Amino acid sequence: MCAKKKMIYDSDEWLLPYKDAIDKRHEMIAQTRDRLSVDGSLAKAMNNHIYYGLHRNEKGSWIFREWAPNATKIYIIGEFNNWKRTEAYALRPIGGGNWEIELPSMFLDHGTLYKLYIEWKGGGAERLPAYLTRAVQDPVTKTFCAQVWDPATKYEWKNAAPGKRPHPLIYECHIGMAAEEEKVGTFEEFRLNVLPKVAELGYDTLQIMALQEHPYYGSFGYQVANFYALSSRFGTPEEFKALVDDAHGMGIAVVMDIVHSHSVDNEAEGLGLFDGTKTLYFYDGWQGHHPAWGSRCFDYGKDETKYFLLSNCKYWMEEYHIDGFRFDGVTSMLYWDHGLEKAFVGYDNYFNQGVDENAVTYLALANMLIREMNPEAFTIAEDVSGMAGLAAPFEQGGVGFDFRMSMGVADNWIKWIKELSDDQWSVGEIWWQLTNKREDEKTISYAECHDQAMVGDKTIAFRLMDKEMYFSMNKDSQSDIVDRGMALHKMIRLVTMATCGNGYLTFMGNEFGHPEWIDFPREGNGWSYKHARRQWSLAEPDYLRYRYLRNFDKAMIALARQEAILDEKPELFVQDEEKKILIFKRKNCIFALNFNPTTSFADYGFAVPAGKYEVVLNSDENEFDGFSRLRTGEAHFSVSERSENGNGKYDETLYLYLPSRCAVVLKKID
Repeated sequence: MCAKKKMIYDSDEWLLPYKDAIDKRHEMIAQTRDRLSVDGSLAKAMNNHIYYGLHRNEKGSWIFREWAPNATKIYIIGEFNNWKRTEAYALRPIGGGNWEIELPSMFLDHGTLYKLYIEWKGGGAERLPAYLTRAVQDPVTKTFCAQVWDPATKYEWKNAAPGKRPHPLIYECHIGMAAEEEKVGTFEEFRLNVLPKVAELGYDTLQIMALQEHPYYGSFGYQVANFYALSSRFGTPEEFKALVDDAHGMGIAVVMDIVHSHSVDNEAEGLGLFDGTKTLYFYDGWQGHHPAWGSRCFDYGKDETKYFLLSNCKYWMEEYHIDGFRFDGVTSMLYWDHGLEKAFVGYDNYFNQGVDENAVTYLALANMLIREMNPEAFTIAEDVSGMAGLAAPFEQGGVGFDFRMSMGVADNWIKWIKELSDDQWSVGEIWWQLTNKREDEKTISYAECHDQAMVGDKTIAFRLMDKEMYFSMNKDSQSDIVDRGMALHKMIRLVTMATCGNGYLTFMGNEFGHPEWIDFPREGNGWSYKHARRQWSLAEPDYLRYRYLRNFDKAMIALARQEAILDEKPELFVQDEEKKILIFKRKNCIFALNFNPTTSFADYGFAVPAGKYEVVLNSDENEFDGFSRLRTGEAHFSVSERSENGNGKYDETLYLYLPSRCAVVLKKID
């Protein structure tokens, strides 16, 4: 007799009142999966990207198909027919709202520009195909066209994927702003200039933003128009494949920041009024419009929408060997009110009429599909609501994400830095907020991601040092503000990484305290690229302090990897509010942080497991712009006495010198 499967409410008594709702949700997902699957497989079913759009058939001819049930006539127009509607290029209806045309191979060449002209009762307009795989923008008119992409030589992959990431160390990046010059960076420039930096820092996962084509560059890639098209402003599909391939060769997984939470309202470039209707892939009425983003909201209850989005996941994995996805805007998807200005203070928020169960079902199916395609792929949910079960397996009544973002961690660091001087920080609150996570769900923590660097906000480095970053970052400069900022910048990152649930993330440039915020070209700044770039050269000279922050970040990530500290949960040893000292253990390492801004402590004793401990990292080292008050490599021995500091679990005491605003990490070696 088989044992009954354990559900999420079996391990969380607070979920028991919602057992029926969880079971009902679980059954809805299972039924939808079974209905859409072919031979028990979602992967076999999700092939819209193969059927629709422009493809060559076995004869070498071109086949183009589109789904537009409200259309009365569809033409392909382009350079080949002088953008005129002609019967020779008219699609024929083939049933189910589908349209098709077959063209001899000579009619379309690699690089040819084209569009659709769709007619409907009472109107018509030019449109970009829903399943196009490449769109290019005219540099003068700024209009987008579809482009035939059929290079004579197909890309040949060289490197295998690096495999599962149980504890990803994520380097979040944006290709366009990764260049130092004031321009849009390219895939090739990133591959040659930035990817080696990521490898040298030790991060094992690259999370790339803005890959799907978006008309407005300043949207940061989150206002997507063409879901199957790699953004051409960064280069060609082959150049992106080479980037992914090289990353794999360095042992770096590539995660795509995928936007399935909404679509631009644009009609000319997107799906806003594709066939004369606003509801082709989207909800009707108020549910189909995002009030804060000005975009269209997908109807996840519609099969055609599910096929469109699920096939999209499969396409990116097949075509570009993507290792996983960070799903953007999951909170917006889950709730009819999109979670706007809403405090999620109870479980009732997760299982009431305010939840879009269609969206929950879609996200669960997406996770199933991705896992079926590649069991070693992984998914991350950007959710601020904390929905229970989001990162729990479907078999347990969850939605199936591998990880969820610990978005509150960054918010808390902003609050503490902005509202309090560091002598007012509570080490107990720091510990609580950084470790307060659902036991049964994996999380990714970060001190700051791209959000904290956007115009109107400030990075941690900028909040700590402000204008002094422009005047006092020379090694020979004397600045108490910079000294404080450098010390806290290192401590904040270390404690965030060391207390993270199951993975850690940083945004490119933040590891060395990039002094500039992010502000993409727009009318308000004269269309300037000054703040849409990364000044890598700041971290190179040894006379500038940025280098030392980068050195520390590299050492911190190396420690996480070499000691596999994320394999175990952190254990609190000391939270001394009076002295501002926080000490905890993780795996074989002890992390001791003195947040006191003025006072160092000699022979600070605390209870530990008996043994010999060696200093393996300290933020006060000279190579990290410290004051060399500690010596890395120095050994410390516990003594047989019970300490007043600690949880009373251990009978041995370790005595350390803890300088002010300093973090030290010791490894138990005996």
